[in-house]
Amino acid sequence: MRATLALAGRALRNSGRRPQLLVPMLVFPSMFLAVNVGGLERATELPGFPNAGFLDFQLAAAITQALLLGGVSAGIAVALEIESGFFDRLVTSPVPRSALVFGRLLATGIISLGITGYFIVVGLLFGADFRGGVPGVALVLVIGAVAGTGFGAIGTALALRARNASTVQGIFPIVFVVLFLSSAFFPRGLLQEPADSVARYNPLSYIADGLRDPIISSVSAAPVVEGLVAAAAVTAAAVALSLRALSGRLREA
Repeated sequence: MRATLALAGRALRNSGRRPQLLVPMLVFPSMFLAVNVGGLERATELPGFPNAGFLDFQLAAAITQALLLGGVSAGIAVALEIESGFFDRLVTSPVPRSALVFGRLLATGIISLGITGYFIVVGLLFGADFRGGVPGVALVLVIGAVAGTGFGAIGTALALRARNASTVQGIFPIVFVVLFLSSAFFPRGLLQEPADSVARYNPLSYIADGLRDPIISSVSAAPVVEGLVAAAAVTAAAVALSLRALSGRLREA
């Protein structure tokens, strides 16, 4: 635990020293949110659109997008440590091997919590109506932190496999494709085939819906539980992949 906390603290400090990794996950989703709300607000008039303001609906999409970018940034940070040789020095030190992964993921979870809180504040400042109240805000923070940790674990696994930052950065377009093939930006009922079928099996749909429900309505059990389960499932699978990738990296070292 001490090693995990120490490595998490180091990762947080390094994130503060590398604004090029932090700024995109806040600026790009914020700009996308502003463009969508400014240009597509009449979408709320479509039959089947939830009874909520477009800003309220799009906040979950912005949070999900930012968390995905946070996962890419986490992977890039790990890859840079591998390229610089620092990761190999950690491997030869008397540090539990699992702490190399869990330290990074703890830092990613904390950053994800901050990202989610940032968009909550942005939404409140610009008139979003959090119908779930304080409990709803707390649920959004929890789902955001769990999902962000999972996305960070995916980035970490890719970094341990690829071992260079440029390859990890190359998944950036794929992130947007997977995000758009979900219900993050529009309700599944308004999506046409094949996007509708893909969104039905895309875990990002359930994560985004879980983040959205406490914002646009009083807290409903089904969307929130599905969002938590999807976020936890992604995290568990991604952590397992990260540990397996670490094991493979250690065998080859």
